[in-house]
Formats: sequence, structure tokens, C-alpha cells
Amino acid sequence: MSTGTLFLLPSALGDVAWQTYLPQETRDTACRLTHFIAENAKTARAEIKRLDHPTPLREIAIEQLPERLTLGDIDRLLTPLTEGHDLGLMSEAGCPGVADPGALLARRAHEREIRVKPLVGPSSLLLALMASGLDGQRFAFHGYLPQKEPERSRRIAELEKASLQHRQTQLFIETPYRNGALFQALLATCRPETLLCVASHLTQPDEAVATRRIAAWRRLPPPTLEKRPTVFLLLSAG
Repeated sequence: MSTGTLFLLPSALGDVAWQTYLPQETRDTACRLTHFIAENAKTARAEIKRLDHPTPLREIAIEQLPERLTLGDIDRLLTPLTEGHDLGLMSEAGCPGVADPGALLARRAHEREIRVKPLVGPSSLLLALMASGLDGQRFAFHGYLPQKEPERSRRIAELEKASLQHRQTQLFIETPYRNGALFQALLATCRPETLLCVASHLTQPDEAVATRRIAAWRRLPPPTLEKRPTVFLLLSAG
């Protein structure tokens, strides 16, 4: 029996109709699948329902990623592929495999010579970089910064220095309820001429993207960031 294909299925960045963030071909492919792996089964069910999947949810197999993935877990999750089924890998939001534990499943699929097929859809990181006006030739994503001080400010200073040395845009994110604290730490730590982009609620009706120098941000009221998924981008202007 031939193996199936592992499809990497992008998910909505918020509660919007699928037509606003997915091409028809991606949606059609997703609606042919009856086996899925997801970070969160509840979120995955909502996404599948949003796509108007023709198969009743009770007949769709959704496996949730364990908190700590072992090789045994990964092989078990990939079992439908070896049984000839195509399998959809879904992230909590955005693109699976990017800042996402699903990358480990894609790597294992390659090791086992199983086809891995990425599907077109939203990536908050690339959307933010596109809209920022910062350097799109050289950039690095760092995930979450330390939550506590002085570690957080120390890390910000390191990223600003690396940005200057390599002329590189630095991207990072935070849990939405801590966005405000991170924003204030950036204002307190970075040099006045450093450029900072704040990209919030991307693809949503209240999407907001703004790039200013730190000195300009300090003169303005802080942006509304509470409970709004946000990407922060920093570029030292030297």
C-alpha cells in the first residue's frame, strides 16, 4: 500500500470567513481530508467547521499533539499515512511548522520518505514583515522573549545589537496579555533611532500595523495590544 501525503494546512489568525485568508484550492484540499493532527482539537474542529467540510465532524479523526512529543508519539500520529490516508497537520493559528511543534512531524515524515505538502495560507510573521517596511532580505525570528526583568530587557538589548551588526530585522512575539509589558520594555531599552513595528490582529477587521522610531513611539499613547495577537519587529537604524 502506498503512503499518504502529509498536508500542512494553515489556519485562520482569527474568527473570519475562510474566503478572506485561504485560496479555494487549499480549502478544497482540506475538505478532502478526514484525518488531522492539531495542537488543540477544539480549535481544529472550529477551523474544519469554518471551512464547511462536507464530512460530519463526528466522522473526522482529529489527534491532538501531546505537550511533550516523543518519537513514539510522532510515529503513532503519522500512522494514518502508512495506512494510505492523507493527513492534515494544523497549527493553533497560522502556518504549521513555523514557530510550531508540528515541524517535528514534518521532519519525521521526511526521514520516512513520506511526501510533505505545504498549502498556501496566512503566516502572521511574513504578513508582518511584508507590511513593516523593515529589511526583508535579512531577518530572524526569535519566538518568545523572557517574561521577567532584567532578562527581558537584556535580551532586547542583545537583539538590537545583533540587528545593528547584521543589518537584520528581528521578529518576536508574546502571549497577548503580556504584549503591553513587552512594548514598554522595548521603549525603555531601545535607542531612540531604532525602528519598531507593531503588527496586531493581522487579517482581522481591526488589523493595525505601524512602524515608527522608538523616539516617536515614546511621544504617543501606547497602541491597544491587550488580547490582540501581535508580532513585534525591530531594526536598528545605526
